[in-house]
Amino acid sequence: MTDQTARRHPTDIKLHAKSRILGIAFDDGKAFDLPCEYLRVFSRAAEVRTLDRPPTGKEGVNISAIEPQGQYAVRIVFDDGHDTGIYSWDTLYRLGMEYAQNWSEYLARLEHIGYRREEPEAGEKRLCILYFAWLAKKMRRESEELRVPASVADVASLLHWLGTRKRGAAALFEPDRVRVTVNKQFTEPFTKLHEGDEIGIVPTSPTAPPTPDLV
Repeated sequence: MTDQTARRHPTDIKLHAKSRILGIAFDDGKAFDLPCEYLRVFSRAAEVRTLDRPPTGKEGVNISAIEPQGQYAVRIVFDDGHDTGIYSWDTLYRLGMEYAQNWSEYLARLEHIGYRREEPEAGEKRLCILYFAWLAKKMRRESEELRVPASVADVASLLHWLGTRKRGAAALFEPDRVRVTVNKQFTEPFTKLHEGDEIGIVPTSPTAPPTPDLV
């Protein structure tokens, strides 16, 4: 994208990560609180604009980075991996002014394709979970991003919740079988968890407990 003269210019931009809202104020006095989901599904990137159906599954998406593009736009990087959306100041202003109409039309398109949008529960957190050693084999993956309920507030409650997700998993996450890191630091059961934390779960024994296949 080449620089061009913008009609509107922001006076303040602030990401409210916990509420997944981008606040932006402009030089004419108007200010908007734009949900990250709204910005994601109305990205101007070609791979979004050319879809034959509306983007889905973006209810809990957040912004991981905002990068200046010259003096007239920003590139917004989302935590679902989408990083090609360039938003000019005028585009952001228009998205703010037309939010109600755009959002209503988006919801109608979702209804038309039969997609049931699920609002994230208050207090939900998105965590990146890393599995090591035999745990990765048991879980059939080395990592995954999960949205956990508000009741998962610390390491102990996370292990309990992970054990309930699949039949047969409880034995894998017993506290005496694993050690847990949060953002690469070993923790205690009472260590609090926050939006975007990276959780590493490391078995304390080289041998996995005998469990049935997870389902």
